[in-house]
Amino acid sequence: MKRHLTYAGAEQEIFSDNAIDDIYRYSSGSARLINKVCTHCLIYGSQNGNRIIDDHMVKRVIEGELS
Repeated sequence: MKRHLTYAGAEQEIFSDNAIDDIYRYSSGSARLINKVCTHCLIYGSQNGNRIIDDHMVKRVIEGELS
């Protein structure tokens, strides 16, 4: 995740440590699911004006859009 964000030009942390833990738990390390969750979280965060994606947002996205 961090490598992709750095490649995309991110200069600061975007996902909190707890958010990363929740994404991993949901995806079980599957790159395809990690990408899907992160993409949905970034869109959700952008729409709501959030600069940091936290674990509450990840749970909301997983429950609302991916379940």
